[in-house]
Amino acid sequence: MFFRKKENLSGVEYIVAGLGNPDRKYENTRHNAGFITIDTLADKLDIRLDRIKYKSLCNTTVIADKKVLLMKPSTYMNLSGQAIVEAMNFFKVPPEKVIVIFDDISLDVGKMRIRRKGSDGGHNGMKNIIYLSGSDQFPRIKIGVGHKPEQWDLADWVLSNFTQNEKKLLDETANNACDAVEKIIAGSIDKAMNLYNS
Repeated sequence: MFFRKKENLSGVEYIVAGLGNPDRKYENTRHNAGFITIDTLADKLDIRLDRIKYKSLCNTTVIADKKVLLMKPSTYMNLSGQAIVEAMNFFKVPPEKVIVIFDDISLDVGKMRIRRKGSDGGHNGMKNIIYLSGSDQFPRIKIGVGHKPEQWDLADWVLSNFTQNEKKLLDETANNACDAVEKIIAGSIDKAMNLYNS
């Protein structure tokens, strides 16, 4: 499925960005579902996101015969656009070829939803990306992290940890998201949506 390469690549054609917060204390929180998914993708491709560039941890690889930059912005969630737009400008990659992966509290854990483009849906990371890029044409993969319980504050909920059972469901979703990334880059976003949208 994946093409594996570690060497430096010029002429990046696609960017795949997982959103989250960089501190260790946020590692397994709901808000870091994007980071967790991009780490899963990097593992599958046998690469390390250990280069510090474009305000992110990143590395280059090849997926579906395309040169791709994988990135985890280190700007914190609400300023994700600073990192992504910097990389877009450097490589001259249009929004249509920037896949953004992030958490969604309107979806149950274990579910995901792929969208070709659209509004930020109230997600602060996407809001910043759209604001700084001036475009909402980003394909995105939303990873379900569960609906906020009534008694919870929203900030506390998204910064809470997954339960053990939820983590198993999340791992399965992250694997499906990796397959969806490959299909989107290969030009089969409709196929990915039909397979995985829930």
